[in-house]
Amino acid sequence: MNLPVPFFVGLRYTRARRRNHFVSFISAISILGITVGVWALITVLSVMNGFERELRGRILSVASHVTVSAQQDWLLDWKVLDRAVRLEPGVLDAAPYVLGQGLVTRGNAVSGVLFRGIEPELESGVSEVLSRLIAGNAAGLRSGGWNIVLGSQLARSLGARVGDRVTLVAPKGKITPAGLLPRMKRFTVSGIFEMDMYEYDSSLALIHLDDAARVLETQGGVSGLRLVVDDVYAAPRISAGLRQRLGKSVRVSNWTIEHANFFSALKIERRVMFVILLLIITVAAFNIVSTLVMVVTDKRADVAILRTLGLAPLGVMGIFIVQGVVIGFGGTIVGGVAGVLTAINIETLVPWIENLLGIEFFPASVYVISDFPAELRWPDVMTISVVSFVICLLATLYPAWRASRADPAEALRYE
Repeated sequence: MNLPVPFFVGLRYTRARRRNHFVSFISAISILGITVGVWALITVLSVMNGFERELRGRILSVASHVTVSAQQDWLLDWKVLDRAVRLEPGVLDAAPYVLGQGLVTRGNAVSGVLFRGIEPELESGVSEVLSRLIAGNAAGLRSGGWNIVLGSQLARSLGARVGDRVTLVAPKGKITPAGLLPRMKRFTVSGIFEMDMYEYDSSLALIHLDDAARVLETQGGVSGLRLVVDDVYAAPRISAGLRQRLGKSVRVSNWTIEHANFFSALKIERRVMFVILLLIITVAAFNIVSTLVMVVTDKRADVAILRTLGLAPLGVMGIFIVQGVVIGFGGTIVGGVAGVLTAINIETLVPWIENLLGIEFFPASVYVISDFPAELRWPDVMTISVVSFVICLLATLYPAWRASRADPAEALRYE
């Protein structure tokens, strides 16, 4: 026998057929509880990672990775800045834009709008809007053409189709002898896009950069430059480098700042789900305590004999710690394997379950994301497995300590 005595005896107790079937039942429940807890944690966190990735991708398909804008009013020397920002390592492309707010009207229908003036040839390099047209085309967005591309929800609320005329009311009016008159311009709808994000589909409209400059009277300036970078997670570092190079005359921002509240809420929700599902493992760990307490009671005579043969109290503790650790380790491994397999195949499993039950968990008509995207992250798997194992290890300490404190003479008195 090459194994230490506590380890050997603990494994024998784990493998042995117990006389008390209730103890065996509690042990099985403990393993099942840990398995389900680890399984659920890995699966849920993977799904939440997938939703975060999907939402981030949809937001960044419209929003810029990095934005360079004027501190106030308009960016007049934007062509010089355009050449400068393209020299920054990590910047792939840049495009100017003019941003304004106003109202779009058609007949009796009125809707608030965020209109963006763009250069169509350059815009395709920094966003996917023009590639997501469901009606019309982007060819109509030319200087002086006075054409407009609407979001699908915005077009629906106005009852507008391709070829219809709409009126854009700009925020700044003109002062005339008759008083302040709003600045209005008629546009022809040349396209309708759909990004599957209500925020953009219901309030965003695109017009040509020169047309937007005339409507807002920018004197040749723009609101700023939209940049796309090679790594979205490097956007804070790249924006910091640009801020240092360009100085304080311009404002440099990035997507992590502009959408900080949204992604912070996702992270908080992810942590809350982790804590809630961790309670499943904690409950299973309490079952380990119950199991070991009953095993200690059942094995009092065996422990007393081992003590009389010279086994130290720490050795007795080791016996029951090994037994509890085996239960926890088994549940963690089985749950981890099941969680990884489920996370990898969930995009296939969920449609199969929906077809089998004849239901749809996330109807496409109600939810923005109707499928179950999943992104398995191995650091999450390792963290969950380690936390589960540690909880199970801590659950064994009290029953093992109680067993080590037993008096051999008292235990053998009635044997």
